[in-house]
Amino acid sequence: MEKVKVDLKVVWLCGFVLQLSFYATTLVLPSIEDEILMMPRNVNHGVYKSGGPNITIFTAPLRPFRDKYRNVQAVAVRSWLGLSSNINVVLFSQDPLVFSFAAAFGSRVSVESNIDFTFLGTPFFHSMVARAQASTSDVSVLLDPEILLLPEFITILNHVVRLDYDWLLIASSRNASDFPFHLDTDAKHWLSDKDKQIRIKKLQEFLAATSQLRNCEEKMILAWNNGEFPLHKGVLPPFLFRNGLHKRWIINEALSSDYRFVFDASLIISNFYHDDFQHGSYQSVEATSTPDFYRSWETSGNVHLAAQYGSLFFHEASYSSMVKLFRCDGQYLFVNTAEDIIYPFQSPKAISIRKGGGSRLARSQKIMKCVTVCKSQVKLKECSVKNQLNLSTLPSLPFSQESLLSERSDQNKTIVLAVAGYSYKDMLMSWVCRLRHLKISNFLVCALDQETYEFSVLQGLPVFKDSLAPSNISFDDCHFGTNCFQSVTKVKSRIVVQILKMGYNVLLTDVDIYWFKNPLPLVSSFGPAVLVAQSDEYNVKGPINLPRRLNSGFYYAHSDISTIKALEKVVKHAASSNLSEQPSFYDTLCGEGGSNRVGNDRCLEPETNLTVQFLNRDLFPNGAYGGLWEEKNVTASCLSKGCYILHNNWINGRRKKLERQVLSGLWDYDTSTRMCMQNWLSNNPTSYF
Repeated sequence: MEKVKVDLKVVWLCGFVLQLSFYATTLVLPSIEDEILMMPRNVNHGVYKSGGPNITIFTAPLRPFRDKYRNVQAVAVRSWLGLSSNINVVLFSQDPLVFSFAAAFGSRVSVESNIDFTFLGTPFFHSMVARAQASTSDVSVLLDPEILLLPEFITILNHVVRLDYDWLLIASSRNASDFPFHLDTDAKHWLSDKDKQIRIKKLQEFLAATSQLRNCEEKMILAWNNGEFPLHKGVLPPFLFRNGLHKRWIINEALSSDYRFVFDASLIISNFYHDDFQHGSYQSVEATSTPDFYRSWETSGNVHLAAQYGSLFFHEASYSSMVKLFRCDGQYLFVNTAEDIIYPFQSPKAISIRKGGGSRLARSQKIMKCVTVCKSQVKLKECSVKNQLNLSTLPSLPFSQESLLSERSDQNKTIVLAVAGYSYKDMLMSWVCRLRHLKISNFLVCALDQETYEFSVLQGLPVFKDSLAPSNISFDDCHFGTNCFQSVTKVKSRIVVQILKMGYNVLLTDVDIYWFKNPLPLVSSFGPAVLVAQSDEYNVKGPINLPRRLNSGFYYAHSDISTIKALEKVVKHAASSNLSEQPSFYDTLCGEGGSNRVGNDRCLEPETNLTVQFLNRDLFPNGAYGGLWEEKNVTASCLSKGCYILHNNWINGRRKKLERQVLSGLWDYDTSTRMCMQNWLSNNPTSYF
């Protein structure tokens, strides 16, 4: 039998790197100084408590979280916790059912609701990753909620944590449509249908024979050590979890960045999911059905982001060229099947493969056989996402204005409405983030232009576009006193009347208003036929309902005949005015010169019998009242007065407005990451400038 000729060239990579060339008759081992492969080093590697590293598994449960999805999540969590006492689980959810589910497992399973979700409850993948990276555990694992893990998962992690540089592990999952085994009560062993304990090796053989790897569908595990280096260069776009391309994108960027050693452990990490549970949904609004999965609005958003950002569109990394982790002859090895390079897995106390005398060639022959098997398996699972990136459809919500109102209004049929153009998109998001922190969900956004609409969709906001908005608005310079400002304000009152006629109460608020607490219980308590509005009066003493001191940037309108007819008069008056809508509000409702004033804080419109109630300025201060914006600690000063809100008006220019709000600390959105600021995330809002 002809001998295979092997030349092993040694370079350095966490031990020794062996390059297989099938042309030499003898084993040639140059000195270790011949080549040195430099990679980022992790000086804290291998320093763990007894029992191995602390591991946190992160996922977001399938929705709706009941019946079969709740059951499959229970099995998955049990399979994770049973691997090691050092494993904890974090579930990303806002569902009360998930909180009660987690409580049943004790302290090792918790729920994290302080990440970004869409208005339908779909978690943002970039926010999930950021939260996982902020973990204090040694290893973070991010996986699909229905994936079940076998014990070799923890064995492999206990080995790879000894690598002396930062790493990222990926492992595709197998689709097991028929898995006739179940966990015992303690989740330590798998049992047959006759409750007989099954050896792990038999389980692995069963999965290999009856299931398929599905890495093209992105059903996979991501795991990394929480070291010194990020996963990749740049910023992770706001992908939606389980809507395609997000995991492939992050792997592609990690490979091109070279910050971490990226390897594929799909061939040896036994993990699987049941086919019946792969189509869990995060949507709660009934959308228009479409036969093309890639044209759903959530998926089209991910496609758009994957094509626009990063290198995936221009250079897609091949799975076959990725370094694979496999086991051969009782040892873990890394192999680059594309270049026939072996990286022997070396712990600090491991023996070099260079040693062994006469057994070296025999061992190399075994390794080559393993490599041949590995290469054959790799070819079976190669796939590309390039064809998906050709989809050019921009994300668009499949919901009408009426359906959004029905879905988002509260039990009193009240909606909080914000109207914004593109130059105020960051201020819009800071306002949205603040409402999310206050657990206020009954808000809608009216986009004045296509750019704002698309931005809002990608940020997961309930948004509709005003088809009648002026097309000649300059959004780069749209502040008080400009023609743009005058045009925009007239849109707001028209939209409010439209919504009132649909039977919904409206709290209209500008996005430059910071909310300290929920004002809805107070402003809605005045009852019907009362328009509750902020006063723009800046003098501390005296009446607050003086001429032209009604601020149309914050008011509550009840859906009743008097209010609708009165606001229709405002809209008609504003349409014929060359000023903004704010003077039209006062002149129409309170009379020119204040002829309809009642006392120091009210007006009465005689034709519709609508009362205008001006709000207490200590509770609802405008930007010029009491010098609050000039205080050293704006938050403390406002809270001492009992403020519900603080309006960032009475200042000229968008940039000055932004600077004042950001530097005061009344800012809740990180523009660099497109995420709401959270207490677990180190944010520096002043970096905006």
